[in-house]
Parts: sequence; C-alpha cells; structure tokens
Amino acid sequence: MPNWLPLALLTALCLAGYNFFLKLAAEHVPPAVGAVVLQLVAAALGGAWLLHLKLQGQPLPVSGKGLGLAALAGLGVGLAEILAFVVFRRGVPASVGTPVIVGGSVLFTAILGLVVLREGLSWPQAGGLVLVVAGIALLARG
Repeated sequence: MPNWLPLALLTALCLAGYNFFLKLAAEHVPPAVGAVVLQLVAAALGGAWLLHLKLQGQPLPVSGKGLGLAALAGLGVGLAEILAFVVFRRGVPASVGTPVIVGGSVLFTAILGLVVLREGLSWPQAGGLVLVVAGIALLARG
C-alpha cells in the first residue's frame, strides 16, 4: 500500500463529513450564512494548527506565489461551498448531488492537470475518468 493512501482515505472521510453536514445545514440556513460559518470554523482550525506549528518552532517559509495560489484555492473552495449550499437547498439528495459535485471536480482537476500542468495519464487512469463521466451522467439522469 502506498504510504500516502491512508492519509488520502482519512481526507476522503473528512470530505464526506463536510458534504454530509453541508447537506443537512443547507436545509436550515441560507447559503451565505452557512458558507460564512463554515469558513470561520475552517479558518479557526487552520489558525490553531498554524499557531501550534509556530509554538513548536517549525519553520514556515512563505512566498508571494504560494500565498497567491492559496488565495486562488480559497476563492475556488469558497465559491464551491456557496454553490453547494444552493444546490442542496434546492432539494438535491446528498447521494446524488455530492457524487456529481465531487466527480465533476475530479474530472475538471484531471483536465487541468493534463492541459495546464502537462501531466501524463495512463490508460487505466483514463478509463477511470471515463467511468467518472459515466457515473455523473447516470446520477444526473435520475
């Protein structure tokens, strides 16, 4: 087993909790309120982790490019959260909306990796992306 796989699966579990609770929250708060609360909690968690590293004396090298790219990632996740609240507020089941959103994210990220970063893709990996597209199509049909 690759040494990164358990951590990736734990990340997937955390994202599952994120999607699950976002779906539940969307039924009880407006999208803007939900997105702000979500971001405040995430910022507090990140701030606590940063403080912990700083108190341990960990070096934290920062570059302007890194900060800019992180800000763009934050813009993407912030917009995705607002839109996910809107999607779920429209009554889309979590068992359909989340796989379409996450699967679409996987597909678009792979395309960006191929086109912008010039990353390679093996035939089995390409087949996996074809299955993602098929899964999105099947889920969207209802």
